[in-house]
Parts: sequence; structure tokens; C-alpha cells
Amino acid sequence: MTTNKQFESNSFQSLVARVQSEKPLARFLVCAAFLMALTVNPNAVTNVKAAAPVTPAPAAPIASVSELSAIPVPALSARAWVSVDVVTGQIIAMSNPDQKVEPASLTKIMTAYLVFNALKEKRLTLEQDVPVSQLAWKTGGSRMFIEPRKPVTIDELLKGLIIQSGNDAAVALAEATGGSVATFAESMNKEARRLGMVNSNFTNPDGLPDPSHVTTVRDLSILARALIVDHPDYFKYYSMKEFVYNKIKQTNRNRLLWTDPTVDGMKTGFTNAAGYCLVATALRGDRRVLTVLVGAETRTARTEESLKLLNWSFQNFDTVKLFGKSQPVVEARVWKGDAESTKLGSLEPIVVTVPKGKVGDIKPMATRPDPLLAPLEEGQKVGHLTLMLDGKVLRAQPLEVLTAVPRAGFFGRMVDAVKLWFY
Repeated sequence: MTTNKQFESNSFQSLVARVQSEKPLARFLVCAAFLMALTVNPNAVTNVKAAAPVTPAPAAPIASVSELSAIPVPALSARAWVSVDVVTGQIIAMSNPDQKVEPASLTKIMTAYLVFNALKEKRLTLEQDVPVSQLAWKTGGSRMFIEPRKPVTIDELLKGLIIQSGNDAAVALAEATGGSVATFAESMNKEARRLGMVNSNFTNPDGLPDPSHVTTVRDLSILARALIVDHPDYFKYYSMKEFVYNKIKQTNRNRLLWTDPTVDGMKTGFTNAAGYCLVATALRGDRRVLTVLVGAETRTARTEESLKLLNWSFQNFDTVKLFGKSQPVVEARVWKGDAESTKLGSLEPIVVTVPKGKVGDIKPMATRPDPLLAPLEEGQKVGHLTLMLDGKVLRAQPLEVLTAVPRAGFFGRMVDAVKLWFY
């Protein structure tokens, strides 16, 4: 049975074919007649159905991938913790992720991040000598033992900061980078906001106790992942096991560097209020997992519980590439363009973390405006790609144009404009 829409569409296709087959003069007359119609409806060419329905935002993804796993999360002796896949940025599992805590020496991850930024931007160099102020020299707590009359390089300070957890090194680096501790603290908070660390506030570069100096394990995971991703050339500092400065040898407090050869960072921390804390990361094959654990009762507990969480995250979850770089997810009809269709997907590989054995159950769903109107630029976001698993949103990201489509000429736009009346 032929519907009215089918009849109208077929009739119109015949009309268009006839117009295109006519001689130039006849084609001109048809176009002139169409232009006369524009006096009644001036939007006929440029805006027929242009008010395409706005693509609704996809539902929020699940909070953690462990919600889709039958394997229970581990019971850990810690106040709060989180496990994150570094490649995808997805949270694997978590407990009290937004509880505000003292960051203690985990603060120094932000200090190092800002110094690495300055090195990358050529505002500092590793060989640069830094004068040691009285403030840096007198800073209490763990120290690398710098002295006012003995210049120290940025490289040495970074080793003192990361390996020895020197508070004096943190202050010296803050002064070298920001001019003063107060200015550097402002930069720390500005960077925290840029990264999306919404529950953090920094007042110093070393992590010494201050009622206003707070963060969460979720925020710390965002920061640690950013450091790993943004500064791979400097991440090597975190795997160094010892450092000698001023004839004093100190070892890295991250005991996982000796316990597990796949662990190559990151940072320990302790205050009476924070308890024993550890940000740890391991690279096994192509996967990198990051854990943040705070509030353990002993040094041994923070090491053992962090390793337990790392092992559980690797053993029970996979990270897989669903689509390669610029691999089409869907092909879409394009109107008023030089081409009648374009490929949509992502300019970057689409990688996702899932419970083991569930990769084949992932269902990609693409939503986009219809009609899709030219011009379209490569990389332009025209909808959403939602990855569904067990009826829940595993991940959602923009749907991008992979092949640009320029705007068609006047006659091509006119033809599509009329077609859209019957679409």
C-alpha cells in the first residue's frame, strides 16, 4: 500500500528529475517560479525545517563501572578510596569519594603539576638554580635539607619533593614558580577549578595542616590522572626509589615500588587528621589503573589495601577499544550540502572500561538532529553517542562529523529545501 507521503515523495522525485533534464532556459523558468514563491515564504530555501529538534542530552552515566559487575567491591580498611582507569577516566569503584579530607603530602601532586606546567611552558628549566629562602629553610615536617647559602636546581627540588616528600622543597618550588607561597596557592586553586576539582581548596604547597586545606579522593584522582596524561616525560620521578642530597640518602615512602614491579608511582601522605594516605598507579600491559586511598591506620595498611584495590581493578575489568580513530559509528543523510551523506563518530579512539566478559553486550546508540543540514565541518559536534550496557548508560560522548560537507550551491539547496517539504 502506498502512503500519501510516499506518493508525494515519488511525485517530487519525478518533478526534480524533469527539471534537471530540461534545457537551461526551462530550468531557469522553473527556478524563477520558485523564487516568486519565496515572496510568499522567504524561508523556503534557507530555513525549511531548519528548526530541527534539539538532540536531548543522554542520561547521566553510571557513577562507577562496578555497578555493572557481579563481583562485590573489596572491603578496605580506609576512610575513603577510589579506583580509576587512567586511559578512559572512568571510575571503576569508590567509597566516600566526596568526603572532605586533609590531603597531607598528597598536596605535593598539585605542586609538582604546576612546576611541570612551568617546565613545559619554558618558564623554568631543570638545570635552573633556585635560591633557598629563610621560609623554605625553616619549613617543618619532612625535609630534603636544603640550605640558604647553597643553591639547588629545579631537578633536585623535584626529587626532594617527590621522593623525599620534602616540605622545604615544596616551598622553594612554590617561590620559584609563583614568586611567593600565597601567589602559588592561588595558582593551585585556579588549576583545581580548571581540572574540575570542585571540592578542593589549597592554602599551601606542602600539605601541612590547615583547616581550609581540604580535598576529596575523587578530586585527587582527577589531579593524579591529569599529571600522568599531561606530563608523561616528568612522571618518571615517581618511580625513583631513593635520592641523596646534602650527603643524606632518603628512600621513597611508597613501599609498593618494592612490592610490585608494575607499580611506578605516585605519592604518600600522613597527618594525624588525615591518617596514612597513598595515591598509587600501576601499568600492566596497555592498562593503567590509579587508586587513591586515605585514612588508613598504619603505613602497612595503606600499602596492602592499595595493592588489594589495584589487583581487584585489574582482575575484574577490561579496557577495550570499540572504535578506532575516525572510525565511523553511523552514516547520516545530509541536506543542502555538496554530498548527500557523511560519516559520524569520534576523531579520537573510543575506549571504554567494562566488567570482564561484558564487552560483547555493549550497545552503541547514536542520537542526532534530523534533518542534518550543511555546512558541516570536520569535528563538529552534531549529537551524542551513548554506550549502553545492561540497560544503563556506561558512557556518553559527543558525536562528531568525520567528513566535512560544504554547503551546496543555490540550486542544490533549492532542491533539498523542496524535498524537505515532503520529508
